[in-house]
Amino acid sequence: MSFQKRLSSGAFIVLAEMNTPKGVDISRIVTDARRIKGRVDAIVIPDMDNGLMRMSALAGGALMHQQGIEAVIHVYGRDRNRMAIQGDLLAAHVLGIQNLVVVHSEAMANSDHREAKPVYDLDEIEILGMIQTLQGGTDMAGFELDGRPDFTAGCTISPFADVAALEKQLELARKKVEAGAQFEITPPVFDLDRFLEFLEASSSLGVPIIPSIFLIKSVAIARYMAINEPGAHISEGIIRRIRKSPDREMEGVRIAGETIAALKEIVAGVMIQTLGWEHRLPAILDAAGL
Repeated sequence: MSFQKRLSSGAFIVLAEMNTPKGVDISRIVTDARRIKGRVDAIVIPDMDNGLMRMSALAGGALMHQQGIEAVIHVYGRDRNRMAIQGDLLAAHVLGIQNLVVVHSEAMANSDHREAKPVYDLDEIEILGMIQTLQGGTDMAGFELDGRPDFTAGCTISPFADVAALEKQLELARKKVEAGAQFEITPPVFDLDRFLEFLEASSSLGVPIIPSIFLIKSVAIARYMAINEPGAHISEGIIRRIRKSPDREMEGVRIAGETIAALKEIVAGVMIQTLGWEHRLPAILDAAGL
């Protein structure tokens, strides 16, 4: 069953995020993808939105298609103007990539190419509108297309530390849904009680909610996120659990798997983020019972 059909049918969706290489050696991403083929519904390919120059998501999505795996590619406005984005999306459709997630990208101050000039011709809501325009058979200038593309497009919700920030994100999310977003991917979930509160508050959006599941690789990473990313809501209990484990790496895998298992009956799906540890994806899926 395709990603779009699973989304519309209410079947539980499993996504895994994989970055393209910083270079042309595709052996690792292909090997990691093959390890989980048939166990995930699609692989999400970011597009340098973390500020690190890499092979484009368009190429990564095409690689997944060659492996017989569906891809969901990131789309954003930092590096491309409206002409370039439209051209890339038409190319994506022709290459067999029909799933998109419109995201907000990292600022160039955090990039490995800080001298690069940002574009920001279109924001997230405008890009979602542009996708609808292309599917309607015209480009943004009003000229008719020779063949219409067909996409399933979603968006993301940024981390929030308090009620005021949550309300702001939900209002923005509503505008994205009105602009055409068909699903929402949330920030990583570490506190189930807080996530359930968010889920209740977001029920009015009327689209499937897909929470991110982040693999905590070490105590240091958990502590850094707890201090520097207050929206993560990583508790001392989680940090203590990892610290006391005889195998800290596997404890992070178990926590990710347990979180997925706890969410399986209450959300549309999950997106697993391992940030370079894609070799751990099979173990996370095992721990989740998937």
